Amino acid sequence: MTATAPPTRQVEPAEDAHAAELAFLAAFDQGRRPPGWRLTPRAAVTFVMGSGGDALPLPGKVAGLPARLAITPKFVGDRALVERAVVTLAGERGLLLVGEPGTAKSMLSELLAAAVSGSSQLTVQGTAGTTEDQLRYGWNYALLLAEGPSPRALVPSPVLTAMRTGAVVRVEEVTRCLPEVQDALVSILSDRRISVPELSGTDGATVHAAPGFTVIATANLRDRGVSEMSAALKRRFNFEAVGPIGDLAAETELVRRQAKAALDRVEAPFAVDDVVLEALVTAFRDLRNGVSEEGWAVERPSTVMSTAEAVSVATAIGLADAYFPGDRDPLSLLPGHLLGVVRKDDPADAARLLGYWDGAVRRRAEGGARAWRRLWELRDVLDS
Repeated sequence: MTATAPPTRQVEPAEDAHAAELAFLAAFDQGRRPPGWRLTPRAAVTFVMGSGGDALPLPGKVAGLPARLAITPKFVGDRALVERAVVTLAGERGLLLVGEPGTAKSMLSELLAAAVSGSSQLTVQGTAGTTEDQLRYGWNYALLLAEGPSPRALVPSPVLTAMRTGAVVRVEEVTRCLPEVQDALVSILSDRRISVPELSGTDGATVHAAPGFTVIATANLRDRGVSEMSAALKRRFNFEAVGPIGDLAAETELVRRQAKAALDRVEAPFAVDDVVLEALVTAFRDLRNGVSEEGWAVERPSTVMSTAEAVSVATAIGLADAYFPGDRDPLSLLPGHLLGVVRKDDPADAARLLGYWDGAVRRRAEGGARAWRRLWELRDVLDS
C-alpha cells in the first residue's frame, strides 16, 4: 500500500502564502520596529501595498534570500488608509475596520496581522453564539475536576494567547457579538490584563499584555449585526472605513487575479477573456453605485454588489468554461449569474436588474459596443 501525500489547504494563510516576501522584508528594512513587531511599519505597508513593480535590493547577502525581490500588491485601496492602520497598531491601540460587505476588511486584517506578528491565526469569529470564554479563557473540565483550578487546566482564548505573546489578535464581525461579550473587550483594551479569579493567590491570577499586543476588529456597515457597539468600546478603537475599489481597471485586474487563483487551486485553466471580465465588473459597479460609468441613473438593488461577489461570478464562469468547454459562450452566462446575486436579499431586485438591462445595457448596445449588444440579446434570461 503506497502512502498518499497529505491534502493541501484550499486557502493558505497570509503568512504562509507570502512567507518569502515576509522574510525578505524583515531583512530588507532594519529600521526601528515597535516592540514585538516582525517588520518595521514601513515594511508592513510595503507588504500590503506592494513595491510598485520595483525589485527591492537587500543591503547585503542573506542566506536563503534573493538579492532583489519585487513585493506583490495584495490589497487594492488607499495607501494612506493602510499607513494610518499601521500607525494605529504601532501605538498598541485597537483598530476597527468598517465598511460594506465584500470590501476586503478581513483580508486586510489578515495581512496586517501577518506583517506585524508573523501570524494571522489568533482569530475570534464574532457571532450571536460567541461567548465571553472565547475572548478570555475556558477550562479543560477533565483536568478541572481532577486537579481543581490550575494553570494546566486553563484553556486560553486567542485573545489571551496574543496578550501573553505580544501579538495581534483579530476579532471578526465584532458587532455580531452580544453586549456582554463586547464588554469583555472594553476591559481588555483598557486595562491590558485579564484576571483569573479561580487562580487567586498564584502567579497565574493575572495575565498582563506583553508589548506589541493589540486588537484588529472588523464590522459591517450594511449588516449591523446583533448589537451596536457601546460608546465605551468605540472609544477604544481607531476607526478606518474600507470602501469599494474606485478604479474600474484596478477592480477588473483584482477580479481576474482572484478568480484565476481559485481555478489554479483546482488545477483548471482560467480562460475568461478581458471583454467578459470588464462587462462583469462594469455591471457590478453600475448597480453598486446607482449610476453608470456614463452617468446614467441606475436603480440600486438591496443586495451589496461587492467585489467579492464579482470574484465569485468570474470564478463560476471560469469553471463552467473549463469543465464544459465549447458548450456556451462565457458572456452568455453573465445575466443568469447576475440574477442569482441580486436575488439574495430581495427577490424583487430581479425587477431592478431588468430595469438596468432596459436602460444602461440597451443604450450601450445601441452605441455599438459588441459585448453589450450580445448582453442585450440575452435579456430574455432575466424574464424567465
